[in-house]
Amino acid sequence: MPSIVFVCVGNACRSQMAEGFARHWGRAEWQVYSAGSQPAGFVAPLAVEAMRERGIDISGHHSKGTKDLPKIKFDYVVTMGCGDACPLLPSKARLDWQIADPIGRSIQFFRKVRDEIEAKVNVLLTQRAGSD
Repeated sequence: MPSIVFVCVGNACRSQMAEGFARHWGRAEWQVYSAGSQPAGFVAPLAVEAMRERGIDISGHHSKGTKDLPKIKFDYVVTMGCGDACPLLPSKARLDWQIADPIGRSIQFFRKVRDEIEAKVNVLLTQRAGSD
């Protein structure tokens, strides 16, 4: 089963939304994780609200650090624009999605970021499924 981890700085918004989409669409076909290089200790309420608008509930998620991840070589590590703040994790492939951090911004900005993440996760999962 392929594994994927989404990493941003706080694990409060972007990586949480990406994990939500990947878990929703990947179901039992993917091992999905998210983490932050400097965990915020919370999941942003507007991230939860934006995902709820897509029918995905991330209200039970919690912010976690890379030390909380399993000690495996991931198939994919996807960083979300955190640059040098994102640690190197063992992986077969690393992708860097330059996605703006919505923390402290409006619900409209969260929706824009959510939609960008939704499209990128969909492409990644679809491409991977097509390579089997």
